[in-house]
Amino acid sequence: MRSFQSKPRRFRRRSSTRNRILIAVGVSLGVAAFAGGWWGAARIAPRAGAQTVAFTKGAVAPVLQRPATPAPAELQGTLERIAAGYGEPVGLSVTDVSTGWTASVDGDQTFPQQSVSKLWVALTVMQAVDDRRLALDQTVTMRQEDRSVFYQPLASRIRGPNGFPITVADLLRHALIESDNSANDMLIREVGGADVVARVIAHKRLAGLAVGGTEREVQTRTAGLTWRPEYGQTWIFKQARAQLPDEVRDQALATYLSNPPDGATPNGITTALSQLKRGQLLSAESTEFMLGLMGEARTGVMRLHAGLQPGWSLAHKTGTGPDWRGASVGINDVGLMTAPDGRTYAVAVMVRQTRQPSSARHRLMQGVARAVETYWSAEGRGSEAPMQVAGEP
Repeated sequence: MRSFQSKPRRFRRRSSTRNRILIAVGVSLGVAAFAGGWWGAARIAPRAGAQTVAFTKGAVAPVLQRPATPAPAELQGTLERIAAGYGEPVGLSVTDVSTGWTASVDGDQTFPQQSVSKLWVALTVMQAVDDRRLALDQTVTMRQEDRSVFYQPLASRIRGPNGFPITVADLLRHALIESDNSANDMLIREVGGADVVARVIAHKRLAGLAVGGTEREVQTRTAGLTWRPEYGQTWIFKQARAQLPDEVRDQALATYLSNPPDGATPNGITTALSQLKRGQLLSAESTEFMLGLMGEARTGVMRLHAGLQPGWSLAHKTGTGPDWRGASVGINDVGLMTAPDGRTYAVAVMVRQTRQPSSARHRLMQGVARAVETYWSAEGRGSEAPMQVAGEP
């Protein structure tokens, strides 16, 4: 396993009496959140015996009203031209973290997240750390039954009856930096299941976000299969998928795309990222830790990141879904772009299904990054000149 430096935090576990009080509070908050009708939480039914969430830190973030300041017309127009030029449906959203305006194209439409949903799992883990229910230096053991599907280099470290010990901090690093599916699924297990992630999202009033389950559950359903432990060996999973009739895969993918269990809206994502950056979702220490991992992400080097000019930084998470019949599903990049002067913009570029080549997908995402940079530069100069984006006629 690649070695990562960690900054462990140690917490003492609360007394049993204290826990009973916190559990009662958590149950009340969970019921209130569900009664509010948030769609993502409502469609993931709590499983029997699920761990109760006790929110002892991180007050509920206020629901931001639609900003009085409208989105900049020049940036809005540029995003519309970029989207139209791609030739297939895309969702774009840019939110100014400091002022709250949002420019978007189909920003309230639902798109499959794929690995972007790892962000909300990490958010739930960091909430558990703030609540002192988990510690970053706490060690857990990955065993054969904890394998996932597709990209999961950690799974190769699971050997013998004793399994593979790893800290929660390193699971987070592998999930966010390398997008390891087995790391993500272990984190979901450690917090108590996908229903707990949904309750945290609901409690924080983050509309338009869902997780839908572990990677192995979502990916096997999308392929037309039901999870079986042997699918943890990726070649067995791929072999089983290849043996399915085409019409079964067609129907399974159509079902997924019509109502993705890991669906999210671009505006929901940029709103959540803005609140994370402003420190409204987690403690200051947990916020810094999570944003730091996002800043080290190694995936999608030709997406938003390739559109950055010198002096800009990006803390982000990509998503990449399966290929079928010449099309790719869930091609995404979302994150926080920070300008040389420290001003930050939350950005989401989401593609539901595309037949465009990789080069066109990269130009789409790079074009959005450059549009943000051009807007920032023009705003700084007080210029009213029309924006020009690389690749535009």
